[in-house]
Order: sequence, then C-alpha cells, then structure tokens
Amino acid sequence: MISRISRTLLLIQFGIAILFYLLLRHFEWPIVPAALGGLLIVLLLRAQITANSFFLTWPYRGRTSNPVEISWLQVGTLFLREFRATMLCSSWAMPFLRFDQFSYPDTTSLPVLLIHGYGCNSGYWRWMSLALRQAHITHYALDMEPVFGSIDEYAPLVHAAVQRVLAETGQKKIVIVAHSMGGLAARAYLRDHGCDRVARVITLGSPHHGTAIANFGIGINCGEMNWLGRYEEGRSSEWLQKLAATEEADALSHIVSIYSHHDNIISPQSSAHLDGAWNIPVIGIGHVALALEPSIQKMVIDLIHNARE
Repeated sequence: MISRISRTLLLIQFGIAILFYLLLRHFEWPIVPAALGGLLIVLLLRAQITANSFFLTWPYRGRTSNPVEISWLQVGTLFLREFRATMLCSSWAMPFLRFDQFSYPDTTSLPVLLIHGYGCNSGYWRWMSLALRQAHITHYALDMEPVFGSIDEYAPLVHAAVQRVLAETGQKKIVIVAHSMGGLAARAYLRDHGCDRVARVITLGSPHHGTAIANFGIGINCGEMNWLGRYEEGRSSEWLQKLAATEEADALSHIVSIYSHHDNIISPQSSAHLDGAWNIPVIGIGHVALALEPSIQKMVIDLIHNARE
C-alpha cells in the first residue's frame, strides 16, 4: 500500500512541476529554464516539509537533561543530509525498491529481520541492505500493514516473520533491526513472545517514550506513539505506558537503542533513550538519515556480528 501511495504522491509532484513549467512558458521563459523552474518549485516544497519537521522538534532538544549543541555549519549539514535521505527514500526506494530477502550461505552472523517505521515499507532499508549484502549478512525485510493500524497488530506479523527466518535459515535465533515505530513493534513482539528466538534488537531512532510530532499524524499507531504535553514535562501515551508496565527486564536487556540528539521526528529526543537497554546516542544525524549513514551502518553490522546465540 505504501508503495502505491508513494507513487501517487510522485505523480502529484510531477503534475505540480508540469503546471509551473506551463506557467513559466506562458510568461515566455525558454524551455530549459522553465523545466528547471518547475523542478525547483517541487524541490523547494519538499525541502519545506523537511524543514517543518525541524521547526516542530528543534525546541525539544534544549529541554533535555543533556542538551548537545552543534554549530550552524553542522545544522546545515544535518538538514541537507536529512533532506537527501527523505528524497531518496520517499521518491525512489519506497515506491520502487521493496525487497523480501537476501541470503548468504557463507555468512558467519545470525540472520537479520529489518522492520521499517511509520509510513514506510521495506524499500526504506535499501541502503542498509546494500551494506548488509556487502558484509554477506542474510537479511529479511517485513512490510507492516495495515499502515494506520495499531502497533499491537504488528506483533503477530513480526512473530510470523521471525518464524519464517528461523525455518529458512536453520538458526535458533535472529537479530532484529528496527527503525522508528518498528522498534515499538519489536518491543510488542518481545512482550507477547519473549526473547527465546531473538539474540538482539537494534532500534534506530525509536520513540520509546513517544514523540510530540505524532500529534500531527493519522492512524491508531500515531495515537499510540504520542508524547502528551510539552518538552520533558510531558508523558508517554497510555499505550506506551502499558507496554512499559508489561515488559520484563530480560527483554529490555536484549535491546540496543541507537538514537540522535538532533532527531527531527522524535521529540523530545531523549524519548529514544530506553532504561534497561544499551543506549548509544549520536549527534548531527536526522531521523530518516539514520539507516543511510555509513557510520550507523557500520555500528549496526558490528552489533550483528557480536550477537550470538
């Protein structure tokens, strides 16, 4: 479904570019400048969407107990890398590059299950998958639907995917790598099915305590990811509070939470810090860009190699 939505949005953007091209031609612009102008308008609109996420979440970073300031040059670089990641994922990978699995009989690591976040599909993992392929790590990807359903509905999908990976690889345990909401789906799976089949869960930018920007989203899952109130004085959604209340310490000890102090979707950014888990904060990386950054990919691959039965 997300791939169809993404392709539809691409067509709408193409239509906007055509309209502006025709408008500029009406004012007697030459063909090439008019075409570039239409393309530039669409890029500016997309850049505004990315910029808006920073405007909405940036105030939260200074309200955390350990704010990490970066220079304006780093802020600019952060924005450009996040804009690039957003364009690549939403305009190329998610519409056209969904995948199911890549297997390597000569692998020396446990198999991996990739779980995407809100509003995404397996295409989001395109660049992480390339890194895993280069490292000869067998990995599978899961598409979670219904897109706007409850996160509780995703736990059975994760369970079925875990069972499939174990059956097809002959291994006793796997590693889960999850982005954003996918980390909450992984936690819901551990709550329902325990840790017997999972050696490690690696979450990237997951709103373990919720995110205020979810208030602007749609779907039951958005409501379950809410951060209610302002800044650090707020609280997690009722669903997240129930999840935390039903988790066992053993499940939390299986989790590695990698998150950015400058995440433009998770607000407050400290929401990604999960007590009882191994927390690894990074700086200067946006939300979508997390799985596309070579430094994060290397970190994830090292954690996969070190996860054993």
